[in-house]
Amino acid sequence: MSTLAWFSIVSLAVWFWLLLGQGFFWRTDQRLPRERPPSPERWPRVAVVVPARDEAEVLPMSLPSLLTQDYPGEAEVFLVDDGSTDGTGKLAGELAGRDGGLPLTVVSPGEPEPGWTGKLWALRHGMALARARGPEFLLLTDADIAHEPDSLRRLVAAAVGNDLDLVSQMARLRVASAWERLVVPAFVYFFAQLYPFRWINRARPLATAAAGGCVLLRTETAVAADVPEAIRQAVIDDVSLARAVRRAGGRIWLGLAERVDSVRPYPGLGELWRMVARSAYAQLRHNPLLLVGTVAGLALVYLVPPVALVAGVRGGDAVAAWAGGAAWAVMAGTYVPMLRYYRQPLWLAPLLPFTAFLYLLMTVDSAVRHHRGRGAAWKGRTYARPEAAPDR
Repeated sequence: MSTLAWFSIVSLAVWFWLLLGQGFFWRTDQRLPRERPPSPERWPRVAVVVPARDEAEVLPMSLPSLLTQDYPGEAEVFLVDDGSTDGTGKLAGELAGRDGGLPLTVVSPGEPEPGWTGKLWALRHGMALARARGPEFLLLTDADIAHEPDSLRRLVAAAVGNDLDLVSQMARLRVASAWERLVVPAFVYFFAQLYPFRWINRARPLATAAAGGCVLLRTETAVAADVPEAIRQAVIDDVSLARAVRRAGGRIWLGLAERVDSVRPYPGLGELWRMVARSAYAQLRHNPLLLVGTVAGLALVYLVPPVALVAGVRGGDAVAAWAGGAAWAVMAGTYVPMLRYYRQPLWLAPLLPFTAFLYLLMTVDSAVRHHRGRGAAWKGRTYARPEAAPDR
């Protein structure tokens, strides 16, 4: 057999293993666990903490959804204005005055101290202020996340009813432009492949992760895990948070959201590229060997199948064509559930190798930025030597 045929057979074998042995990562049925609402007089007090930096564009679509939550217990919102220059804090106050609802407190902690990323510095101040009010739970949610009116109630009911310390939902990201359709569903698909939700949600978990846009965290667990201080340098703060909670003995659940949506637009490839590249190399712990292995793995798993099919057909290599075509078919089939979840046309499934190639380039670019000293850049801040999420 030809070298290409051998590579295509190995790729096909990997895809069968991913299909059956990687926690059924491709399924999209991990939604909120069974909800058991507390009795009417026992709904726990909740504090919602929203770190925000230059979010005036999206705040009118997200903050009112928090202020108008239909929650039976006591709840209030703390928005931490992290050095915004676009009037985010003032706008938040205006929205609260216009829409009413839950009490809102706006605080500005100043620039981060050395050793802190901006978001975690903002969370530190917001969580400290919130804890002074004695909440049983903290809802940590990003400023671009919109919640349906029953979102908080359902999160708390799931946490209380299943004795969970951290309940996280991966918000449904915006999919409107052509580039968003091509890149965004794949982003969630790759995340689930790396951190299979079923493995995370097992009684004896095989993986640990959270989605930073929507995290309901038990306050006493946050204290026991020493967060956010314990993860203050993490660029991938959601995974780091989940691991800190797990180390403290907390129980975690992660799944896809049905009633929590991101309203942040990524209309062009440039915006999506920066979103991925700012943390991709941190995920690889800034390790060149892991980078090489990742690039080789992406090429074998996602690029070899279509290349083998086309080259095999054109060159008369039946084995390469058959194995490459079969691997490509399995790949596309595993992508279909995510496309359905995002309500996207299924003809996008065979384009996954092209999208994977884009992610490969984004990952390499992330490493180049890091070694040029630009590191993870976000909204005017650059972390030249950020720490990866700890793997302990």
